[in-house]
Amino acid sequence: MSDRKQKIDKWVRRPIRELAAYHVPDASGFIKLDAMENPYTWPAEIVESWLTQLRTVSLNRYPDPAANDLKQLLIQTMHVPAGYDVLLGNGSDELIQMILMAVSGADRAVLAPEPGFVMYKMIAGFLNMPYVGVALRDDFSLDRAAMLQAIAQHQPAVIFLAYPNNPTGNLFDDADINAIIAASDGLVVIDEAYHAFAGRTWMQRMPEYDNVVVMRTVSKMGLAGLRLGLLAGHPDWLREFDKVRLPYNINVLTQASAKFALQHQAVLDAQTQQLTRDRELLSNEMRQLKAVEVFPSQANFILFRTAPGKADAVFQTLKQHKVLIKNLSHAGGLLRDCLRVTVGTPDENAAFLGALRSAIHS
Repeated sequence: MSDRKQKIDKWVRRPIRELAAYHVPDASGFIKLDAMENPYTWPAEIVESWLTQLRTVSLNRYPDPAANDLKQLLIQTMHVPAGYDVLLGNGSDELIQMILMAVSGADRAVLAPEPGFVMYKMIAGFLNMPYVGVALRDDFSLDRAAMLQAIAQHQPAVIFLAYPNNPTGNLFDDADINAIIAASDGLVVIDEAYHAFAGRTWMQRMPEYDNVVVMRTVSKMGLAGLRLGLLAGHPDWLREFDKVRLPYNINVLTQASAKFALQHQAVLDAQTQQLTRDRELLSNEMRQLKAVEVFPSQANFILFRTAPGKADAVFQTLKQHKVLIKNLSHAGGLLRDCLRVTVGTPDENAAFLGALRSAIHS
């Protein structure tokens, strides 16, 4: 064994060495329908106006450390309740990390339904916190009894509830969420990454509770490249999380671009409405194929299940047709034989449907 390997084995924690890094496949040359991105760009005249705005940005200066102007615009745009504030992160991932760093401890558990967003478990592992995954029911609804039992047993410091859930696309029942909040002595984070497509939110209900915050991102609205997430909550919570935020975490280009984009909210809203309509059209077309089971979605993606043992073959055939989606089958459990497709442009959706027909009939 080399000296370097010995040092790595000595100093890098075993749980980290046993992890696999988060893998993002190369999408060059593919119709990219694997990452829940908005496929639409801005009209040319808006791009020109944006570039004009960026020319005024001073790259030689550090950004506003609190991004105050952007925060105020987000508070207004996201309809954050009066008296509540927002904390910004480099995507939702950094916000999850901030929350867990602030409460971390080897005897403090993180709890979430499964299948769910993989970063809850990964970041808990980074921080050496026990992670408790509670299986959803077969229809991907919350198992209230199992959740309440797990809360009583593990007394989690943080519970994450994605609303809508990723990767299943469904909204959990409000009564189940209420029961979970009431049973929890720790923080409940309602992750509304796909709020723009859902038509429902917990944002206005936060003041009813003393242990609820709402997390969002602008990624799904068409701004994935900015890597901007926000955590809305009572200032008492946010002040504690802000203590573990790295200085200047939101760079000057992100701040300027996000402010510009939010001032053109109508463009983003029109794209979101188009994707919501196309989601229903695509779901209906997929249901006509009979050979796949299509699950309801309130997000900008659709989860579907192939015939037993066929998911890998369907995925590979789609790739041969230069269509890249997400293969979730290897996760096992409720996701066995499942694939997930992002809603794209009408042309991209048509290409996906054609490739899917070829895959299930080959």
